[in-house]
Amino acid sequence: MSGHLHGVAQGTRTDPLRMLEEIKRLALEHLGGLPGTLYGPIEDAMKVDSLKGDGKNHQYEEQAALWVLRQHQATHVMAFRQQVAKGFDEFRALRIRSGGEVPMRLVDENQLEFDLAGERLTESLCGRYARPLDMVQGRLLAVSEAMHLAPGPNPIGPQRLVAAFVETFVDAQLPEPLRARLFRQYEYELARLLGDLYGRVNTLLSSNGYGVGMGPSLSPKPPRETVRERGYGDFDPNHGTGFGEPAPSANAYGAYGGASPGSAPNGGHAAQHEPQRPPMSPSDIAAMASELADLRSQLHAWREGLMRSDAVPHAHAPQRTMAPRRELRIDEVVSVASLLQAEPPDAFARALAVSGRLGESIRDHLHDGARRLGLNPDQTCFSAEEDDAIDLVALLFDSLFRNHALQDRARRLYARLVLPYVKVALTDNEVFVKREHPARRLLDAITEACEGNDGETPQDRELLDRATEISQRIVADYNEDVAVFEMAHAELDAMLSQQRRRVELQEQRAAKATYGRERLGAARSQADSALRERLAEPPLTQAVADFLAMPWRHHLVQTLLREGGEARRDEALSLGDALIEADRLAAEQRGRELADRLIALQPLIVQCLASSGLDDSAAQHGMAGLVRALATPDSARRTRPASPLPAAEDEAVEETRRYLPPGKDVSQHDPVLAERMRGLDPGDWLRLTDLQGEQIAAKVAWVSPLTSRYLLVNRRGLRVFAASPEELAILAGEGRLSIGAERNAFDEAMRQVRRHLDRAVGHR
Repeated sequence: MSGHLHGVAQGTRTDPLRMLEEIKRLALEHLGGLPGTLYGPIEDAMKVDSLKGDGKNHQYEEQAALWVLRQHQATHVMAFRQQVAKGFDEFRALRIRSGGEVPMRLVDENQLEFDLAGERLTESLCGRYARPLDMVQGRLLAVSEAMHLAPGPNPIGPQRLVAAFVETFVDAQLPEPLRARLFRQYEYELARLLGDLYGRVNTLLSSNGYGVGMGPSLSPKPPRETVRERGYGDFDPNHGTGFGEPAPSANAYGAYGGASPGSAPNGGHAAQHEPQRPPMSPSDIAAMASELADLRSQLHAWREGLMRSDAVPHAHAPQRTMAPRRELRIDEVVSVASLLQAEPPDAFARALAVSGRLGESIRDHLHDGARRLGLNPDQTCFSAEEDDAIDLVALLFDSLFRNHALQDRARRLYARLVLPYVKVALTDNEVFVKREHPARRLLDAITEACEGNDGETPQDRELLDRATEISQRIVADYNEDVAVFEMAHAELDAMLSQQRRRVELQEQRAAKATYGRERLGAARSQADSALRERLAEPPLTQAVADFLAMPWRHHLVQTLLREGGEARRDEALSLGDALIEADRLAAEQRGRELADRLIALQPLIVQCLASSGLDDSAAQHGMAGLVRALATPDSARRTRPASPLPAAEDEAVEETRRYLPPGKDVSQHDPVLAERMRGLDPGDWLRLTDLQGEQIAAKVAWVSPLTSRYLLVNRRGLRVFAASPEELAILAGEGRLSIGAERNAFDEAMRQVRRHLDRAVGHR
């Protein structure tokens, strides 16, 4: 059975004019309303600046100019849409592209400022979307060729979209600060939308026959020889090596579909616009070959151990141990996987819920598909390379679910990707050892979108929806052209850039909240200590003791929390001492001195009462009560014990219960491990295991200057644990903390796969 059942539709093309109209429709749908979205955020920013007192000299002028823009909002939207549509007319050569007949004219200062700002914005966007733009341009080149036209300017490129914006607003007389705000907001809104637009346009062009390198003159792709047909380890310059040694190519194109500079995944020669990647050095190639060889050795030892221990049913184990059968060619297995790729992934979703079952489920599924294509499983078996690819994908996905906080909704999303990644593993082994591989980067982005995401906020739900949509697109579009993964990654990564900013802000909020709690705890501890010292004096009038234990202690806490409040702190402490002295004067019936002392203390006493939330009238009333009590010399005196202040809401108690055994004495830590923990820096990643066995990747977000405790957050920036070096040393000593968790999910998963294989072999 040939492996060329999939990808047949690549040879047919939709009418190029229809394609352009569809792209124009997408562009106007995504971008057409942009001018109307700019004014609200700009107005909000101006309000914030006015509250800060920034730019007072320009506020009125900016507000007036913004009001004028709002009045012409509909006109600006219409003009912008016309400018976007004009780009498509120019691409179709409906307008004269040459500027030779355009008369020269002077450029006024306003237009010059707009043009300069536009150039800066264009450069920024071109750099940000270089890869998807290259793909769009290549596919539009194929559209131009199909229309027998010279290549035209990209109608949805940054140059055209910035020019449309400049032409829309160039006649508006705007003050410089407002013009700068307008460009910044346009860049923000455009960057938010372009990733999705370019992804959709690339997918649309590719699925309608305008893939990269699909020009009319290209010859069809010759039949592919597989690794098994040519001998293991041989190099096919047109299609990589399957799951064997890496192709001994002097470039990195194998990581993007196994294509050399003179070939393309869909056949023929690659278009010249494909970005050139730096050539791989011989040492890099050798290192990759060595890493793959080590991985295969680990995998074979693990699999042989499973067979010896009967850990898996023989019906589901690699079948070369049974009666001699013909080994399936890689292209045959890829064809089977392509046949099954679009089917519901329920079996894989169920297998992901049980560790170790996914490999068995993949083999069952492929056997069933082979039977449908006339490949009798009783007469065929998987080759060693195919078994390796299946097992590594299964272990990879199992590791992702074991070691990342993925919700139930994500299980079906990942299950949908199992067969596409099996196909990648069969045709391009570099996915397991090359970090910049598109399929690898996409899985990193999807995991970043899904990990710890329970969809509580609209932004989280939108991120989950986009990840789900992208997984469905991979299933629909992937036919051994890994450019599909790269386009999908570019789209999702553009959306994740906002998520990363939210995570960064969340980390900052967690650090500030933790620091605030620590400062509050320290202030209360100091206040309680000061109160105990003063209540240890001779017995006090009840009113004075109450005043010291409540409003004065609260006032002292508030004073200690203020930055640079040493003078205020000394003043607050002096107030407590002065009240004790006033009580002594009252006990000695020294009325005149007492009256003078209370008159002098009145402003401080009222201020102290006010800090407890009393208004001026209530504070004066409290002052009067204190005076009456001290004016009665025979009042009973006794020491009032200080009741502790209500404890600050502290997450550390719950966290300690989750990670440290009850009654664990921190003094029992290993000093060597504790010293190692003190070497951690913000940004370092760890892997924690709680007392229930749940693992989580955690990052050191902040180190407290007060307590030297380490604030650990998860991948979404939420607080996980605030622990001392000694507590971390205890966790490390119990094997529930390891340093060096990978930032990227794929890297971390492969690290865990290797550890799993090593442990499994070592235990036998």
